[in-house]
Amino acid sequence: MKICIVGAGSIGGYVGVKLAQAGEDVTFIARNANLEAIRSRGMRLTMSDGVEHVVRQLKATDSLAEAGPQDLVILGMKANQVSAVINDLPHMLHENTVIIPMQNGIPWWYFQRQPGAFEDRVVHSVDPDGRIMKAIDPSRILGCVVYPACELAAPGWVRHIEGDRFPIGELDGSETERVLAISALFARAGFKAPVLNNIRSEIWLKLWGNLTFNPISALTHSTLVDICQFPLSRELAAAMMREAEAVATRLGISFRVTLEKRIAGAEKVGKHKTSMLQDVESGRDPEIDALVGAVIELGKITEVPTPHIETVYALMKLLSVRINDEKLAVRAQPLAAA
Repeated sequence: MKICIVGAGSIGGYVGVKLAQAGEDVTFIARNANLEAIRSRGMRLTMSDGVEHVVRQLKATDSLAEAGPQDLVILGMKANQVSAVINDLPHMLHENTVIIPMQNGIPWWYFQRQPGAFEDRVVHSVDPDGRIMKAIDPSRILGCVVYPACELAAPGWVRHIEGDRFPIGELDGSETERVLAISALFARAGFKAPVLNNIRSEIWLKLWGNLTFNPISALTHSTLVDICQFPLSRELAAAMMREAEAVATRLGISFRVTLEKRIAGAEKVGKHKTSMLQDVESGRDPEIDALVGAVIELGKITEVPTPHIETVYALMKLLSVRINDEKLAVRAQPLAAA
């Protein structure tokens, strides 16, 4: 299968290496130092158990047009970067091309192919003018929830922290030949990709933790275990999660695990820096709107108050503005020895 990974960062690199090792025809879309590293040395993947994988002679380009038509396109960039590729995306599509967005948070397609009061409503937090929704045919999309934690250790080098699950599902909940085929494809590459009949419920389960732990970690420069074991931050996370659960419930979503179990799962990950903390430390624009702003937006349209979420969003948004306007990288540094 011809597969293009648009965004060869931590998750894109992880998925691409494993698919290439499984014998698939993989092309990476990358930029700058990352692109040069892949072209010259291939893509290196260090697994959590220390096992090293290196795939050399990979196809890599910064041009979607050069990549050409693909059978599967995986959008591996952050939610706030999707709009930058939509004009060139048609170069990679043929009649049956499948698109799998691998962004965290509420996706732009959330209300597409979902009958009800909010059908085809634009989620402005992630798609302000509706350009993405108009540009990408929802019939091409398979929903996906990304559970693995990885980091880009250096250009062309991904370090896997933990996890191998990528649940997928059709937006309308049907079980089609193509979703079963993609599930089998991921399984051959060593992933767990169960087919779900309600991918939105799984999105909320993952988001339940991300919308809380990500901004709290970025604001306090703390890891997951730090947040969960400090009583005040643990209670703040729980308050935000209760508000999010009320929004999700109003949208017909039910959670298959309890709030305390979800927090315990985050605590078990240990001294892991969230993606948002990594962004802040590197001076990158954090993914605040898809993870937090969208939940506030859905709270407003469902008339569910979200005061704790809004407070954390305001603080994180201010930090994001300063990072972008002043070109800052915000990192906690140990004090020099006296």
